[in-house]
Amino acid sequence: MTAGLLGAGRARIPQKTLRKDRWWLAPAATFVVFAAFVVYATWRAFTGELYYAKPYLSPFYSPCLTTECLEGSSDFGSPITWWALSPALIILVFPLGFRMTCYYYRKAYYRAFWLSPPACAVAEPHGKYSGETRFPLILQNLHRWFWYAAVAVGAVLTFDAVLAFRNEDGEWGHMGLGTLIFVVNVVLIWLYTLGCHSCRHIVGGRLRHFSKHPVRYRLWGLVSKLNEKHARYAWLSLFSVAIADLYVYLLARGTIEDLRFF
Repeated sequence: MTAGLLGAGRARIPQKTLRKDRWWLAPAATFVVFAAFVVYATWRAFTGELYYAKPYLSPFYSPCLTTECLEGSSDFGSPITWWALSPALIILVFPLGFRMTCYYYRKAYYRAFWLSPPACAVAEPHGKYSGETRFPLILQNLHRWFWYAAVAVGAVLTFDAVLAFRNEDGEWGHMGLGTLIFVVNVVLIWLYTLGCHSCRHIVGGRLRHFSKHPVRYRLWGLVSKLNEKHARYAWLSLFSVAIADLYVYLLARGTIEDLRFF
């Protein structure tokens, strides 16, 4: 009798789940928050304006590399002369690709958007599952390469955070609310980037004996500690980058003025 049940595969239960708790709250909240960010980021990326309020450059547009960039926003020059659309559309593909292929974000949007599955011990509505072996999900394997791009983006945002210690006239030694927002944002960006599973593998992967590589082992331990809170840093950095962009937008629009501490 037992062998027959095991051989039949999954147990045939008519209910979607036997759970009594509000299991749907987590995927529903993820869907709402993540969808709101996607809508906001898409709107800001395609507007192509109000992304620079000296000395603050929106992280959605940094680095600004096209001839369409606003005056003063191209700290690395304007090598791209053929692009006529919003400058953000060239840059956002790299941090977006990194987040969309991130192991945590896969779990988040698989459950919230594709219901695959929406929660533990809850059946998914799909008839079959091919994993990440076919297009387009096979592109998730590009995550490690997007990590390298994310490191470069983090370095640029660090540069922007340093420039935020200037005032409107370019004088150093000043700090405003925007400076604080930019510094917090770049710290969270680095915590998220360096806590990535790919970073953990790059730092300490393929080592047979940690004792023979003490430096890499120490780095692996530090990255592992960050990795334990990877989901938290993923969400916090998502909010911080949106807040930094919104702050620049409101400054550029003239809705608010930058609060200067000194």
